[in-house]
Amino acid sequence: MIAPRKTRPIRVRDLTIGGDAPIAVQSMAATQTRDIPRTLNQVRILERAGADIVRVAVDSRADVEALREIRAQTSARLSVDLQENYRLAEEVAPFVDKIRYNPGHLHHHEKNKSVEDKVAYLVGICQEHGLAMRIGVNAGSIAPAYKERFGEDDVGAIVRSAVDHCDLVEARGFTNYLVSIKDSDPRLVIEANRRFAQQRPEVPLHLGVTEAGMPPEGIIKTRIAFEQLVSRGIGDTIRVSLTLPFDDKGEEITVGRAILADIEAGRFRSVPPNFYDGLNIIACPSCSRVENDRFVDLAQDVKQMTRYAAEHDLTIAVMGCRVNGPGETDDADLGLWCGPKHVNLKRGEEEVGAFGYDEILPRLKAELDRLIERRSIDARS
Repeated sequence: MIAPRKTRPIRVRDLTIGGDAPIAVQSMAATQTRDIPRTLNQVRILERAGADIVRVAVDSRADVEALREIRAQTSARLSVDLQENYRLAEEVAPFVDKIRYNPGHLHHHEKNKSVEDKVAYLVGICQEHGLAMRIGVNAGSIAPAYKERFGEDDVGAIVRSAVDHCDLVEARGFTNYLVSIKDSDPRLVIEANRRFAQQRPEVPLHLGVTEAGMPPEGIIKTRIAFEQLVSRGIGDTIRVSLTLPFDDKGEEITVGRAILADIEAGRFRSVPPNFYDGLNIIACPSCSRVENDRFVDLAQDVKQMTRYAAEHDLTIAVMGCRVNGPGETDDADLGLWCGPKHVNLKRGEEEVGAFGYDEILPRLKAELDRLIERRSIDARS
């Protein structure tokens, strides 16, 4: 069953999150925000599926102007992801109900300003406009200072980052916020959120396994994390992140509500035998940051093409944008991150090259074959 939670309630317009409120289910539009008709269609798909909040990404003033028009045509509760340009907060604030920033991205712009000053600016915007805030920490984009301090201890780094940012926003008298701590590995998600909840039990938590990938594996990864956390009273809102065709985006909401219903009824699913063994394909959800619609098809093609390597203990990451792609492929054996016209191929942190969408699969297969052969030689020696 879903255990009682100890968090304080916050408000996203007319929606209460935290306390004894029902766990909210949300998702993110899968189109570039500046494409107004397609983004509105995404918002409506998610609303029809029962989304409590719909998130969009804003990375330019063209996105801001599009968001103005989108707001005029929908009453959905909108959350905005500021990406790496935190300064857009004051321009989008009149059109949204919630702002999400990533502590790992604040160092990119206006490097002469401190993180404390940037957070103070964001808090001020939220206070002025009556908005909620999400402090969204991702293991794939840890702020350099925390990466240097904690080294390979990603859990320690992201939990400390989240706790420190809670302190920063509360020092400005702001409490209408929640925290998310995410990774593509459900085991890290479980450990990090449990550790944070022990330190700051009153702060509402947004749960998710980022880059969970394609069904059914992505659903299994998400279920593992939610079952272990929600059943212990950890988690006030959830987002299921699946790599799906654009018209199927509502499945994230359907899956999320089904998982919550199973937990409430005490129906827990066993993890398939050897689930963590063999080939692991990480793929980010189709979202507003994707710069080429072919990303979703490419992720599906990678899954099909690599089936022959299923027994090998390797990770392949397929990322859809320049925001998360470069950093969040570093820990994979092979990584792809997709730009508007080219796909960047990486071998760990090493750049292999940029290739056209029609060229990338054979190049990936060649790298995968070399990697398998190299490991086979090492095993024999």
